Amino acid sequence: MEVHRSVRPNMRPGRQTTNSFLKSILIFTILISFTVLLVGGYWIFKEMAPRPKEVRSEDGQVLMTKETIIGGQAVFQKYGLMDYGTVLGHGSYMGPDYTAEALKIYTEGMQDYKAKERYHKPFADLTADEKTIIREQVIKEMRKNRYNPVTDVLVLTDAQVYGLEKVRDYYRDVFTNGDGWGLKKGLIKESDMPKSGRAWVADGDQIKQIADFFFWTAWLSSTPRLGDHITYTNNWPYYEDAGNTMSFSAVWWSGASVTILILFIGIILYVFHRYQLSMQEAYAEGKFPVIDLRRQPLTPSQVKAGKYFVVVAALFFVQAMFGALLAHYYTEPDSFFGIKWIHDLLPFNIAKGYHLQLAIFWIATAWLGMGIFIAPLVGGQEPKKQGLLVDLLFWALVVLVAGSMIGQWLGVNGYLGNEWFLFGHQGWEYIELGRVWQIILVVGMLLWLFIVFRGIKRGLKQESDKGGLIHLLFYSAIAVPFFYIFAFFIEPDTNFTMADFWRWWIIHLWVEGIFEVFAVVVIGFLLVQMRLVTKKSTVRALYFQFTILLGSGVIGIGHHYYYNGSPEIWIALGAVFSALEVIPLTLLILEAYEQYKMMRDGGVNFPYKATFWFLISTAIWNLVGAGVLGFLINLPAVSYFEHGQFLTPAHGHGAMMGVYGMFAIAVLLYSLRNIVKPEAWNDKWLKFSCWMLNIGLAGMVLITLLPVGVLQIKEAFEHGYWASRSPSFLQQDVVQNLLLVRFVPDTIFLIGVVALLVFAIKVLFHLRKPTHGEGEELPVANLAEEE
Repeated sequence: MEVHRSVRPNMRPGRQTTNSFLKSILIFTILISFTVLLVGGYWIFKEMAPRPKEVRSEDGQVLMTKETIIGGQAVFQKYGLMDYGTVLGHGSYMGPDYTAEALKIYTEGMQDYKAKERYHKPFADLTADEKTIIREQVIKEMRKNRYNPVTDVLVLTDAQVYGLEKVRDYYRDVFTNGDGWGLKKGLIKESDMPKSGRAWVADGDQIKQIADFFFWTAWLSSTPRLGDHITYTNNWPYYEDAGNTMSFSAVWWSGASVTILILFIGIILYVFHRYQLSMQEAYAEGKFPVIDLRRQPLTPSQVKAGKYFVVVAALFFVQAMFGALLAHYYTEPDSFFGIKWIHDLLPFNIAKGYHLQLAIFWIATAWLGMGIFIAPLVGGQEPKKQGLLVDLLFWALVVLVAGSMIGQWLGVNGYLGNEWFLFGHQGWEYIELGRVWQIILVVGMLLWLFIVFRGIKRGLKQESDKGGLIHLLFYSAIAVPFFYIFAFFIEPDTNFTMADFWRWWIIHLWVEGIFEVFAVVVIGFLLVQMRLVTKKSTVRALYFQFTILLGSGVIGIGHHYYYNGSPEIWIALGAVFSALEVIPLTLLILEAYEQYKMMRDGGVNFPYKATFWFLISTAIWNLVGAGVLGFLINLPAVSYFEHGQFLTPAHGHGAMMGVYGMFAIAVLLYSLRNIVKPEAWNDKWLKFSCWMLNIGLAGMVLITLLPVGVLQIKEAFEHGYWASRSPSFLQQDVVQNLLLVRFVPDTIFLIGVVALLVFAIKVLFHLRKPTHGEGEELPVANLAEEE
């Protein structure tokens, strides 16, 4: 069946010049963006809060050392506590923010000390006027930086020493008896680390070390930088008793970022329409292509890729089940419907680590499988031994997933001793993998890159334009393993601020940046491969989209650095450029709408309807989840009160599942559609799954995460940030009811996951036979040159 479509006019004569100009702009943008980011990283390195060689009292007693502060950070990482609570606002949201909690205890300790010294009674028993006097004294004393950079020694006043002791006493009780919420009793042993080997944890009391680490984060959050009037965290967290209130920069750059956003929307939309920088240009014949799947060429490696997609669906199911368990823990933190052994086996921090890592695993595996599938299509033949390499990569992924999950469980439970960092839980949210598992992951990605290169090598040679579609596909594939290498810049003894700088290179640049570029290229490739748009219009659109994606996204990483101890300049950079990230996401949804019209015009025989349903879902969540919800929390004036609260996972779920998850399912379905016998395919299953996943995800965000986030930011504004992160906030009736009702969208979402899993298992038994063997040329459309 052929369906005629309207045809755009042929391209203008100057269009090739436009492409060259766009290439130059893109290269310039990349160079400038990464220069700013790297210079900013050096700035962070120079200006980050010191970890003194010694912390002393006024009478010269050594209270802690750099080694014990590093040791405390290592204890925090070893037991996976970043997957339970947060430090400096980064981590998970079941537990407290340990920085804000320690700051409150530290401040109250100083107030009590001063009250007893001046009025001979506790602070709580003072009159209102007396309390005001004591508060002012404490703030004045806290906000004097007594660190000497020459001697590398920090001196604490007697009142600060008293506050430190209160912090130590509090955390000894918490890590011995539990926190009365979701933390197991006796999680941290006083000293269970061997004295030999590279432990990173200093010999001695681990609980004292982690308490000192929390105190250090409280100190840097309430102490002005040397020669400055704001703290190392730009006055975060909000706590008036410690003198922490919003800085002028947070207010000014919030307004400036919105103003600049409006300006650039006008400029970019003008350029977009003036030069027709979209993928909407049809082939000159103006006919929708007839696609006969029975005649589509198929190679052995493409058939072998089928098992990747079944594993993707299975991992997706397991990951979603861990998500449901985590949601349940917010209402019953120490058991699962009264079953205690489940919590003992899988406490919140372990379940959260699994939930995040499995999300990365199944999404990445879908993309790897798709790369394996399209390689012969691009290159025009199946390289020898390609199928063997595909099988080898598959089993490497199995070892990686199983080994890392076992290692994380052993590490968090203290069974790996000094090897916790190598084989266990590395301790950073989203980078839970121990160092050995990280190495296996990189080796696997390099093997995948080799498989893809072997497949597309012939196409690369035939494409004369080194910036053409096949080359763009290859460049974006190279970036996937390359940008993960920055995870190796983090060691347990790396300053928390600097480690967080590199961590966001992985979460933001690798996941939200490089994967997004790779996704845009793949979408363009699929549209050309399905003969829906011309290669020329697609390449032109890709250069334009890359420019605004990378131009805004690379420097936009700065919104993660507002309050982690980085210099104040990141408030300006992060606010402006993260606001601009909304623009490319909006343009992508306009592209998606045009793609939807192409699919609709394709008639009843168009075989890739399910792929397009999930591509449309990707575009919608790109705008809503990544764009709108991301813009909401990235404004510094909002982030100051919201940083590390429920509005963040509202954005996170919409971006991670809504964008990368939906796109992973789209490429999964495109690949499966070509290797499964047409008679075994059933779009009804997939349409049902698509609706369930979208309705369930929207319900999670709108019914629970968003309203709880709004209540939480209000709590922080009225009572201080610490209050919004305390268990008492989560235990309020209104919050508990919102958390309980989440079971409805969660159940709907899980039904969609199960439908996808059942479908993937069923079609695995109905794979087509390969039509072409190794070395045989495939009768596919030549993408190297425009027809």
